[in-house]
Amino acid sequence: MSMHQILHPKFVEQFAKVRNMTLLGEVTYWRTYSRNMWEEGRKEQWHETVARVVNGVFYHLRLHCQMNNRTWDATRAERTAQEMFRRIVTFKFTPPGRGLFAMGSEAVFSHGGAVLNNCAFVSTRNMVPETFSKMMDMTMLGVGVGFDTKGAGKVRITSPKESAGISLHIIPDTREGWVESVCTLLYSYMSEGEHPTVQFDYSKIRSAGVPIKRFGGVSSGPEPLKRLHDSIRVLCNTYNLKQADSTFIVDLCNLVGRCVVSGNVRRSAQIALGDASDKPFLNLKMDSSKVAEYRSFSNNSILAHVGMDYKDVVPMTAHNGEPGYFWLDNARMFGRMNGQTSSRTDFLAMGTNPCSEQTLEDEELCCLVETYPSRHETLDDYLHTLKLAYLYAKTVTLVKTGFDKTDEIIARNRRIGTSMSGVVQAIEKHGAANFIRWCSRGYDFLTGLDASYSDWLGVPESIKRTSVKPSGTVSILANVSPGIHYPHSQYYIRRVRFSRNSPLLYHLIQGGYKVVPDIYGQNPADPDTYVVEFPIHEPYFKKGKQQASMWEQLALAELMQKYWADNQVSVTVNFKTEEARDIALALEIYQTKLKSVSFLPNMSEEHYALMPYESISRDRYGEILSKTRDIQLPYNTLDLRQEDLPKGCDTDSCELSKP
Repeated sequence: MSMHQILHPKFVEQFAKVRNMTLLGEVTYWRTYSRNMWEEGRKEQWHETVARVVNGVFYHLRLHCQMNNRTWDATRAERTAQEMFRRIVTFKFTPPGRGLFAMGSEAVFSHGGAVLNNCAFVSTRNMVPETFSKMMDMTMLGVGVGFDTKGAGKVRITSPKESAGISLHIIPDTREGWVESVCTLLYSYMSEGEHPTVQFDYSKIRSAGVPIKRFGGVSSGPEPLKRLHDSIRVLCNTYNLKQADSTFIVDLCNLVGRCVVSGNVRRSAQIALGDASDKPFLNLKMDSSKVAEYRSFSNNSILAHVGMDYKDVVPMTAHNGEPGYFWLDNARMFGRMNGQTSSRTDFLAMGTNPCSEQTLEDEELCCLVETYPSRHETLDDYLHTLKLAYLYAKTVTLVKTGFDKTDEIIARNRRIGTSMSGVVQAIEKHGAANFIRWCSRGYDFLTGLDASYSDWLGVPESIKRTSVKPSGTVSILANVSPGIHYPHSQYYIRRVRFSRNSPLLYHLIQGGYKVVPDIYGQNPADPDTYVVEFPIHEPYFKKGKQQASMWEQLALAELMQKYWADNQVSVTVNFKTEEARDIALALEIYQTKLKSVSFLPNMSEEHYALMPYESISRDRYGEILSKTRDIQLPYNTLDLRQEDLPKGCDTDSCELSKP
């Protein structure tokens, strides 16, 4: 057994035959979280992934204790590690998707703890090139990044002069090399004085298609970076001798996001926070050509304040769901919004993450962890889960990220986000009053636990500990509805897209699952992408998102902000056409009860073919299921593409989805 392994292989092997995922859950796991085991020429299985994660957690815990002269009880640690393993492998809780993929892997040692963190926020208030290169650096590590537009009007863009000559910059084949190249290019436009024209040598960057073993995926070659450089030049030259405004800031960040998506298999999650009176910012999504080109890479919200007049902004929200609303003062002043101010106000907070469940300072990173109360029978059992979920997230705060300012903030705040998913199912299973009791007892339990563990580790107590993340693909593994959101319906088809080269397609076809060519964005005669249909049955079902009113969804968000989340509740409220007229009233009512909210018009399933979700009857569900049979996924092969790597906030809600 390796010195880095606290779990004995014989203990882990007991769980090798445990099968507690639906096929959709296992497919999601296979393509997203199962790492390639290069030496053995195969992919991890679920029990091996969980063992890697738990071994990684206790490696970092032990290392911290050794380096800081804290006590370490090896016997107790092994017992706790085994219990953490059991509760993850049976889906009582899970690390975020970031943790499932990276914890315990070489990626943490080569890239630092940033790869374990879900989200970050970067303010543009200083408006220097390093602001944008820092954002790019974090995004390339897969972190979801929020940003503001406070740098608008603070710097004048000046194009380089031909008379100043040319400066050649050779780009190393590293993440740092890509980031430095962008910073160098921006300096030639954003600093005073005459600057030479920057030219780049891309010859050191590896060619497209080469596997990246530590981080996952394959190399894109230099083309996405070339495109980013060209786009930055066009943008900056457009602003020559003008002040950079909010449009410049958002466009620049969105171009970075596009590069990262194109540059590898990572996905980009961004949120832009702008002023409610900034008309150009509010109108960014009105230019459909630029939205299609790059402006879809951020969800846009306004920095709202209690008592503001919402009537000028709400029509835009009613039209397409944007902008969303983030009340920074509420986030700074309150933990849980239960009538009491926080014992330690978050007065340095500057913004939020793309899914808006974490309050964050400028350049702060944060780790989330997800619990599933509907998969528990008793409160006592759930409290045991909370202890181990908390321990995972707290441990991530001990791992250096590689960013000095970020490490200083994490060391001071120790902010984490212990989240719940399947909230609607838990309420249906346990009853609303009992579930509220679970939230209150659970929060108090975590408060005491944090005091005890922080004392043992010799670190500050966490400034905030709880949130509700929107989840996403991780909740598919656990077969629960994401966050506080209602399921689509009791029976429905979930459509998932696969590359035609995916090793999974053959097995799904053999299993009797319907597979059709995608009809969007490709040549019908030679399709690159196929769509697979999975029949889904939701447990503990009462109503779907089409039936839940806007007011019910807001009330549920208020409940969780009051009794559970001292950070924030990530909520996207689906509204019907007739409810749009009441959005302004809803904001006036809930502006003192929430910290953030976004809206999305309900979309009829009849509008588009091959929608991600399609409601079906119980009979049709049974008919589809009767045509399928059990299949074994190909764990005995490598996945050279790893096309669906976990993104910053682990959810499609952070991105503007396309049909």
